[in-house]
Amino acid sequence: MAEEKKKQAPAQAKAPKLKAAKEPKEKEPKGPAAPAEKAPPRQRVVPRLLVHYRDRVVPALLARFGEKNAMAVPRLSKIVLNVGLGEALANPKALDATAADLSAITGRRPAVRRAKKSISNFKLRAGVPIGLTVTLRGDVMYEFFDRLVNVAVPRIRDFRGLKPDGFDGRGNYTLGLKEQIIFPEIDYDKIEKIRGMNVTMVTSASSDEKGFHLLKELGMPFAAPSSGGSVKLTTSERAAKRAS
Repeated sequence: MAEEKKKQAPAQAKAPKLKAAKEPKEKEPKGPAAPAEKAPPRQRVVPRLLVHYRDRVVPALLARFGEKNAMAVPRLSKIVLNVGLGEALANPKALDATAADLSAITGRRPAVRRAKKSISNFKLRAGVPIGLTVTLRGDVMYEFFDRLVNVAVPRIRDFRGLKPDGFDGRGNYTLGLKEQIIFPEIDYDKIEKIRGMNVTMVTSASSDEKGFHLLKELGMPFAAPSSGGSVKLTTSERAAKRAS
């Protein structure tokens, strides 16, 4: 009996497990991959002020200055908004609040301007943020100028026209605004404090007279000059007139 059990033992051994056959992978085509579908290009919406400049301002300035080439007509190069924040030395939150206002007005994130040198009398150290600036060019510049002239400036208190003496002698005009609430993008109930700003229109004009007529044709509501004529004073002449 013992010999029979020994003979049956190897017969009862477990059969080895067979590995499942691997399914053959589908071979990818070696040719170039199919190009992904591209989104349709965004159509550019030309600002209405740019259309007005091309259709009406350029012919008017060509006739006024006797130019023969349209490229010689002055044009807007850029618009720069500057806000000085000396109060940021004692109140750092003023920087964030003003940056939020400028972002709402221009649609661009402002750049921080820092002090270049230390001044002990003002408790100012070099590298401390004391201002914000935003530079606008292209279509954004024309859209901002359109809103500034037609919406924001007429909301100034007791507005009687902008003074034409803000030119620097090279055709660039700087406008000082005392309140940021004249812009409809600013919610009066949410502002921290009323702050002003300087808006500089940089042009390609070679003189103040050309810059004056360019901005006037674009819709800038200038007040009548006190002398009754055009703006022709340079920086040195204007300083001499004020001193006298």
